[in-house]
Amino acid sequence: MRDYLVFRLYGPMAAWGDIAVGEYRPSFAHPSKSAIIGLLAAALGIRRDEEDRQKSLADACSYAVRADSLGVMLRDYHTTETPRGECFMTRRQEILSVQEQKRSGKKFEGTILSKRDYRCDAVYTVAIGIREGGSVNAQQLAEALRKPVFTLYLGRKSCPLAIPLDPRVIPAGTVKEAMGQCDKPKGDLETLLRQKSCAVFWEGDHGGYPPEQVITRRDMPLSRTRWQFADRKENFATVQKKEG
Repeated sequence: MRDYLVFRLYGPMAAWGDIAVGEYRPSFAHPSKSAIIGLLAAALGIRRDEEDRQKSLADACSYAVRADSLGVMLRDYHTTETPRGECFMTRRQEILSVQEQKRSGKKFEGTILSKRDYRCDAVYTVAIGIREGGSVNAQQLAEALRKPVFTLYLGRKSCPLAIPLDPRVIPAGTVKEAMGQCDKPKGDLETLLRQKSCAVFWEGDHGGYPPEQVITRRDMPLSRTRWQFADRKENFATVQKKEG
């Protein structure tokens, strides 16, 4: 038996980073662990350069998610201004250089073209299992999600939350038990749940579902400042939705 922090994610658009090469920025169909740990860290007020606190939070949390609705995929075409022939250590330095060039009236020609994927009208239920001896407890995380220190996003800053997270602390032996005690989405969200089944993803041995497949994902945060991630094993199962 452990405490699970259970909350729901919904927004008109969400973006869950996948391996990106070149101009294409894909989105996975369900949230990565790094995205959820980042969301929890933002709620607690942990900055990206506080690597010890980031690692401690990631180590304390076992992650599971149920995709109540996968929504639809949207691909957006971006043009990003960038100075040519210069090297910058950060995106901030690059933006400041662009602004300075515009103020000085210098002709500006540099652009980067990219395509970015989003999930539209997707609904997810997240369950965070708190490991014994961790640096935080489920109640602390629930309070932080109710009153976050930093603004929370669904993967990218262009993807704000559309409903409250409604965090709950549920004592349970498995992810299945914790998810079973969480009410299905009501009201406007209910119209989005047209699928007769949903997918559940979890890590570790406390899923409670018979796994159909084990997926390797590179989304375990190692260093936020260097943007490094490690491989992680994620179990998958298909669950039939209950009627009524």
